[in-house]
Amino acid sequence: MVGVEFFGNFDLASAAIWLFWIFFAGLIYYLQTENMREGYPLRDDNDEPPANESLWPLPKEKTFQLRDGRGELTVPSREYEDSKMRGDLALAQSSPATGSPWIPTGDPMVDGVGPASWTPRRDAPELDAEGHAKIKPMSSLPGFHVSAGRDPRGKVVVGGDGEVIGRVIDLWVDVPEQMVRYLTVDLNPEGTGKTRLIPMNMARIGTDRVTVRSLHAHNWEAVPTIRSAGEVTLLEEEKIMAYYAGGTLYATPERAGTVL
Repeated sequence: MVGVEFFGNFDLASAAIWLFWIFFAGLIYYLQTENMREGYPLRDDNDEPPANESLWPLPKEKTFQLRDGRGELTVPSREYEDSKMRGDLALAQSSPATGSPWIPTGDPMVDGVGPASWTPRRDAPELDAEGHAKIKPMSSLPGFHVSAGRDPRGKVVVGGDGEVIGRVIDLWVDVPEQMVRYLTVDLNPEGTGKTRLIPMNMARIGTDRVTVRSLHAHNWEAVPTIRSAGEVTLLEEEKIMAYYAGGTLYATPERAGTVL
């Protein structure tokens, strides 16, 4: 019999549970180290290695072939992390102690710091599975139309101060997801061609207007622009989203003040 002659008194149940725990521990180690491929090695406020970088060692460098001819990416890599660093930020440390808050020294929304901060993502559009730009203006997509809810096109855009700043003239659609990602606003209702994108999640569409509470009238001129009329890059998206989000705190000095 197998249980008597081959294994003898060996406890198969005990072996199975110990093999499971060994496998589970190895899985945790693998996932934790793979999670450290981007954002590592860590640096402290003085650009030195921190005293407590991690309980886990950095994984060995691995090179990935990027799709659609976009080159290679090797991570983790100090060179790669340095390439993403933004120098000369308009910030000052509030205290010499490590981990102290950094205080904006200029216009944080324009400088892109604090809640308005952005990371230098790839300056190329996000692609779908077939290599085409995912987000496009609806005016260039004859097969798309608004099938439910309110169509914001033609409605005036109102900021958090109640001032009318323009009119919605187009929608930007995530084609594979079939979702509206941005609204195009002409900053002059008469149609001067000076346009900006509004992230859909920062807009509220009413019966007669589109309200963007995070910005006031004087903030709209500085909204980051896009260089192409037919596509938006990941970097441009990052800057636009950061600007609108940062306006929640920085649009006016009163918003950044103490609230009781």
